[in-house]
Amino acid sequence: MLPVLRNRTYRHLFAAQVVALTGTGLATVALGLLAYDLAGPRAGSVLGTALAIKMVAYVAVAPAVGALAHRLPRRALMAGSDLARAAVALSLPFVDRVWQVYLLVFLLQAASAAFTPTFQAVIPDVLPGERDYTRALSLSRLAYDLESLFSPALAAALLAVTTYDRLFLGTVAGFLASAVLVLSAAVPRPAAGTGTAAAGPGAGRHAGHAHARAAAGVRLLLAAPPLRALLLLNLAVAAAGSLVTVNTVVYVRDLLGRGTGDVALALGAYGAGSMAVALALPRLLDRVPDRTVMLRGAAALAAALAAAGALTAAAPGPWRWPLLLAAWAALGAAGSAVLTPAGRLVRRAVPAGRRTEAFAAQFSLSHACWLLTYPLAGWVGATAGLTAAAAALGVLAAGSALAAAALWCPSPEPATAAAREADRPAPRPEPAPVPATAAAGAGRLHRLLAPRHGH
Repeated sequence: MLPVLRNRTYRHLFAAQVVALTGTGLATVALGLLAYDLAGPRAGSVLGTALAIKMVAYVAVAPAVGALAHRLPRRALMAGSDLARAAVALSLPFVDRVWQVYLLVFLLQAASAAFTPTFQAVIPDVLPGERDYTRALSLSRLAYDLESLFSPALAAALLAVTTYDRLFLGTVAGFLASAVLVLSAAVPRPAAGTGTAAAGPGAGRHAGHAHARAAAGVRLLLAAPPLRALLLLNLAVAAAGSLVTVNTVVYVRDLLGRGTGDVALALGAYGAGSMAVALALPRLLDRVPDRTVMLRGAAALAAALAAAGALTAAAPGPWRWPLLLAAWAALGAAGSAVLTPAGRLVRRAVPAGRRTEAFAAQFSLSHACWLLTYPLAGWVGATAGLTAAAAALGVLAAGSALAAAALWCPSPEPATAAAREADRPAPRPEPAPVPATAAAGAGRLHRLLAPRHGH
């Protein structure tokens, strides 16, 4: 997995992702403490509203960014998003009204909705080989999981020597460092000849209209059965992840009567399960089709949610705590099995020049699933109990997995498509302050293929 870090451009972009995620994690902790200062006992409702605003920003902004991204250099778009996030984070310590928190959270997440799909669309061009790209996806999954474990620990260490509002300065530093790393990378341009014309008849007539391009990104996902299935699998992951995110504290504190430290331990079990699968997937995907891994992961999500429901209905006993940890680890592992290979499906099915639109649509629609399941987990859990919440989310996950399996028929084409994609020449990089070193093998391959393609 680590050999992909020898690629200078990818190394800088991955480092940018890591430092930005660390800054985001610090901001998450600081926002919780800020909400408590502003709202006291109502801090939970403030954070719940802020979380919903985050999802709304993702759903609304990402397609628009994907539609306009073809007009902007991708490196400038990512660096500009980082600078916007740094400016917002710098403003957070000075707010004194709840509505100001909501406004700044929307702006912060809108900038993230611009950065993330663009980043996701760049990586397949930086690492055109199937094996390298798969390893990059696993590293990205690990970065998210490590952030969920490392950032709270770092925040706790910093809070021992400073006040929570200083954590926002760490967030600012993370976004500024990310911008510097992005600007130092030679970000490739999308391959020529795969722009709007590649989308099919009529795409060129709408190329100048942002709303038409945003809709085209959604159509790209709906055009291929594996991508339609991916939308359903996103819903299964959101159903499972929402139970963990929203109700872990209720399971640990109210159901099991354990301390606050055990809340972090349960969340750590979820992250550890996800990391273990992310580490194992590169080798597994060399031998097992994506469809098999992802559908079995979705089925495991439903099974783990059933275990979570059984836990709430069972008689009290010391065995329930290890069962909770095992169920949470299984949910993390199964979610990683679904999410980690998702980029491979988009990469294979969408022309290189239209990947930003497709990744933006995938980013938006996947977060729309969370916008549905977050309130479902919270409202059903609060009104009908944890058993009902786990059952409802389990039925949703199982139904989504079955529908995805029906839509996504087995086919021998993925390996062939992957081989064709891996054989394509690397796109021309944009000029960078520090030029990247071209690989000799890629140059020879480009010379072999150039007469055939004529561009």
